[in-house]
Amino acid sequence: MPNKKVFVSGCYDLLHSGHVEFFRQASQYGDLYVGIGSDATILEYKHHKTVYSEQERLFMVKSIRYVKDAFINAGSGVMDFVPTVEALKPDILVVNEDGGNDEKRRFCEEHGIAYVVLQRVPQEGLQARSSTALKKTESQIPTRLDLAGTWIDQPYVSQYGPGWAITISLEPTFEVRERCGLSTSTRNTIKKIWPYSLPNMNPEMLAKLVFCFENDPERSDGFISGAQDAIGICVPGLCRHYYDNRFWPEKIETCQDERVLSWLEAHLVMIPMEPREPGCSVVEGKDITTPKVRALTDAADRCWQAIMAADLAGFAQAYRDSFNAQVAMFPAMIQGCVPAYIEKYGNLVMAYKMPGAGGGGYLACVVEDAAQFCEEHKESIRLTIRRAGL
Repeated sequence: MPNKKVFVSGCYDLLHSGHVEFFRQASQYGDLYVGIGSDATILEYKHHKTVYSEQERLFMVKSIRYVKDAFINAGSGVMDFVPTVEALKPDILVVNEDGGNDEKRRFCEEHGIAYVVLQRVPQEGLQARSSTALKKTESQIPTRLDLAGTWIDQPYVSQYGPGWAITISLEPTFEVRERCGLSTSTRNTIKKIWPYSLPNMNPEMLAKLVFCFENDPERSDGFISGAQDAIGICVPGLCRHYYDNRFWPEKIETCQDERVLSWLEAHLVMIPMEPREPGCSVVEGKDITTPKVRALTDAADRCWQAIMAADLAGFAQAYRDSFNAQVAMFPAMIQGCVPAYIEKYGNLVMAYKMPGAGGGGYLACVVEDAAQFCEEHKESIRLTIRRAGL
């Protein structure tokens, strides 16, 4: 009599001894087949890129002696294994104790498949492992990208006219380099208190705590970090905050609509430049006037409206206008390596700006199709917006 077919499914991105032990235990029920989440599924479902590509993960899993064969699942979401199961027709589906759910159990009942739940027990003498725990050994503190209205969070700007700053909180799915406009000084401040992840608390209160901690009254340089950095990091999703001649905004509004966040991810990329040079001052030669601030705040208003309407052309125009208004007030934002990168990429994208104060770092660009742009320009970076509750 042939052995029974046993099926398990997962991402197996950070392959570890816990996975191998799970495969060993599952293989005791018969010939073990493994379904692996595709890169696209993981990006869509978990909102982050994989550490290893699907082909690397397939190779590693197939190489484990307990596994008879493995496949990339063709479906999507938490039930991405359904097409694989329908083709393989296994006798048993095995899950670990935190990977099972009623939907999987019902699916097995409907298809005449035995449903087995295994406890998470490490191999004798080894430490218990999980992908979640391993990820926490590296900092998962988010960063932020300012989309429009940058500088309005400084009272010496908003005194000429109130307005909104617009930010998105980003998962650190790429190397967050220092002095590159992604609020690394605020991020490093957070890591002094919470090295690996943000605490589970009200995001606005958390942002205010970070802002107050970073701007210690004993700080010797006399510089006040703008509140948009703390808010942009701590408040998930898309956020706008309204400043009127004060350091903390009068109001904060957020958007957690998945359609909006996915739309932004589909049209934003970053291109790495050289970091801002030591000693670089972007505030030298600043020229702040009421008309220039009004141009900044008007662009931020139009930017928000275009995002809400999924108006790509309007978004690109407002994004471009906001950056031009910044540079009109702070011309030193464009210096060092920046002109060369603008010349190289400016005509390839719909709009561009530099995150933060400029002077180097990244070009944050609006494009027609982020996936296609990154395929054609391997140096570019796709962005993952941090969702609420993650």
